[in-house]
Amino acid sequence: MERLNLKSRSDQYGRRINRVHSPLRAQIVPYASILIASVLPALFMSGVMPVSPPLGFLVLLGWRLVRPGLLPLWVGLPLGAFDDLFSGQPFGSAILLWSLAMLILEFLEERFPFRGFWQDWFTAGLAILLYLIAAMAASGTAPTIYHLSASVPQALLSILLYPIIALMVAALDRFRLSRVRVIR
Repeated sequence: MERLNLKSRSDQYGRRINRVHSPLRAQIVPYASILIASVLPALFMSGVMPVSPPLGFLVLLGWRLVRPGLLPLWVGLPLGAFDDLFSGQPFGSAILLWSLAMLILEFLEERFPFRGFWQDWFTAGLAILLYLIAAMAASGTAPTIYHLSASVPQALLSILLYPIIALMVAALDRFRLSRVRVIR
């Protein structure tokens, strides 16, 4: 009986020996996921009206709201520049809007440090709506009632997609912090 307990104890703790976090993976996964998400909408272009959500911005929001202190405030500039290259927006619009979003979310984080899922979803939904309206204005389109009503499906899809993005970001965060075996 004693031997059986030792074996199960060895199995329980033996899997963690010679395992450490990968610093490279811990640093690369958030940025790579945002960059990949910025490229994905370019593969699904629609002709007449915007339908695909701004996935890069959604993943940025996901990382910022799921892991608040992980991304620095200045990250909106390089990631926004990369998104501008693939989104078709005028260069500088995502740089400005992503940087403003990071600053506003930082302000909200300092003001309301204890939030839940519903508050994060509401915050992300409001940020998505403001981002889509500001991106429409930055592209030179006057935000008339016709243009706003044409972008309602994109806004609804983006807001409803945020919880799935947050779950994917949480799974990527677990992968980012998982341990790898050290071979000596």
